[in-house]
Amino acid sequence: MIEIKISDENSGQRIDKLLAEILPKEHDVKITRSQIQKLITEESIKLNGEIFNSSHKTKTGDLITVEETKRKEREITPVVKKLKLNIEEIIVKETKDYIVINKPAGIIVHDFENVSEETLVDVLLMRYPEIRQIGEDPSRPGIVHRIDREVSGLMVVARNQKTFDNLKEQFKKRTVQKYYKALVYGVVSKEHDEIRFPIARSKSRYKMAALPETKKGEKQDEGKIAISEFDVVERKINYTLLRVKIKTGRTHQIRVHLSAYGNPIVGDNVYTTNKLREKNIKKNLGRIFLVAFFLSFNDLDGNRQEFEVDIPNNLKEFLKTAK
Repeated sequence: MIEIKISDENSGQRIDKLLAEILPKEHDVKITRSQIQKLITEESIKLNGEIFNSSHKTKTGDLITVEETKRKEREITPVVKKLKLNIEEIIVKETKDYIVINKPAGIIVHDFENVSEETLVDVLLMRYPEIRQIGEDPSRPGIVHRIDREVSGLMVVARNQKTFDNLKEQFKKRTVQKYYKALVYGVVSKEHDEIRFPIARSKSRYKMAALPETKKGEKQDEGKIAISEFDVVERKINYTLLRVKIKTGRTHQIRVHLSAYGNPIVGDNVYTTNKLREKNIKKNLGRIFLVAFFLSFNDLDGNRQEFEVDIPNNLKEFLKTAK
């Protein structure tokens, strides 16, 4: 076990950021900030013997402990993967600064620990090896934003650091526009609405949770601000097709928000009810009915770039027969 005593010099810093600096330098541990955050979530890193949030800030005298057994598991050389996805089939636009792709459902964007399955990053590196050094985390080179494994749609990947920094700043300022199409269970009464539930990690730790906007009559101070807007595109007896715009980019945001709104997304077995989970199994869609169909951002010259894709054929067929 590694023990780190917090000095006056290191006081007041985010623990995940501090460990990302200290562990490689002082303990010869090759680890990224995202991996540290995962270890904190897994309760393999503790503060004064207690579990804590990765954004927690240190105080002089704090004792941080890191379980070595967990650390060693993450130093195993990743297994060789057989790549099946053809990059040519998913490229929407390729420039010297960025690539826009239409990620299919069923593939994760990047590695988590020693993932043996194919990732989007694996496929990208085969064609664009220069992106290996781009970004802030070696496990997700060039990746500025992500789409869940069971979701498909548009993503932009940076080919150089200048573009990465430029896109990251646009996401931070919320000037990137992203629209999704989602088929949800039930009748959505409003034609347009905005969902503003804060989002935090749930007590079960493996998923996210929407929190009430207010707590005891006052503004909720827990969780992160999350804002989603939707418009109704098509109505059916038992389903509603929505166009969703997200103003923030929280983990599983649309899925969490629509479930909390009372209309879980078809095919989502995590943010749903037991009854609807059984329906998902019977329908056997094999994915979540959620598509990032529109993406807009500024290139390095300040020109606005817009991209749009249609929903996949299997979702079109499902929509035709849905009642």
